[in-house]
Amino acid sequence: MPTPLTVVGIGNAIVDVISHAEDAFITQHKLNKGTMTLIDSDQARALYSKMGPGIEMSGGSAANTIAGLATLGGQCGFIGKVCDDELGDVFRHDITAVGVKYATPPLNEDPPTARCLIVVTPDAQRTMHTYLGASVELGPDDIDADIIGGAQITYLEGYLWDRPKAKEAFRTAATIARESGRKVALTLSDVFCVERHRDSFRELIDGHVDILFGNEDEMRALYQTETLEDAFSAVRGECGIVAITRSERGSLIMEGPTLYEVPAAPVDRIVDTTGAGDLYAAGFLHGLTRGKHLAECGRLGSLAAAEVLTHYGARPECDLNEWIAARSA
Repeated sequence: MPTPLTVVGIGNAIVDVISHAEDAFITQHKLNKGTMTLIDSDQARALYSKMGPGIEMSGGSAANTIAGLATLGGQCGFIGKVCDDELGDVFRHDITAVGVKYATPPLNEDPPTARCLIVVTPDAQRTMHTYLGASVELGPDDIDADIIGGAQITYLEGYLWDRPKAKEAFRTAATIARESGRKVALTLSDVFCVERHRDSFRELIDGHVDILFGNEDEMRALYQTETLEDAFSAVRGECGIVAITRSERGSLIMEGPTLYEVPAAPVDRIVDTTGAGDLYAAGFLHGLTRGKHLAECGRLGSLAAAEVLTHYGARPECDLNEWIAARSA
């Protein structure tokens, strides 16, 4: 029996390619600013050829959250599919280097490892175009029942919900977690993702999810409401804890009839918003797995998110515990 983990994440195993551009680039190439768009391999090659100089680093929403949790000291695992290729080696190295248990066997042939092409504009908004490649080949056979059954929380990434095999993997993991008396968390990931899968997301939340992460637009899209308050009314009773990020206005956390408002952590200059929501979830789950009050979980989430706003890339560049301690004195 493996050593029980704090949190195990299931999501897309992706390598990010990040480049800067003016808003004119977004307009010229008819990109949907500030969102994530799925593309095929030909579109990925075409867009990559038009982007300026970039940097490559491991990414993927749930993987970023798990890497942040590991940086904070959590015993974490990740389940996600790569190919046995150069980018797959990069992903495996980066996530295991921060102490995450990662044992998902790679594909031995095409499709290649997933990559996300990210264009960052001067306002720090990121426009993402993702070729999912090998990541969507994840299936129920990749779910380790011992790892899921032993983890305090299984964290599911909404972006992975596009393929039937991945849905089956999620449901398998969620069932194992619930039958083992463990918690299941879900991040909604993106408005377009929510709109594609609204009904099945709501079915999953009502039957399996204990902790829900999202932002205001995602929540309103999920419940088709004009206001966040109406969305909260709709989800109340379906999910125990809901944490909603609101950019510079901080976050709202709901548990039953109680609502906590948590301010955003101050940042001198926002460089890149990539991964802010992922690291908010990392800080929040770090607090939750240590029995902290929900308002304190939100504060830790805000502080962790603030760190990645100060640099390019979606994973911490410093010791998050030191970062948080310095801002908690």
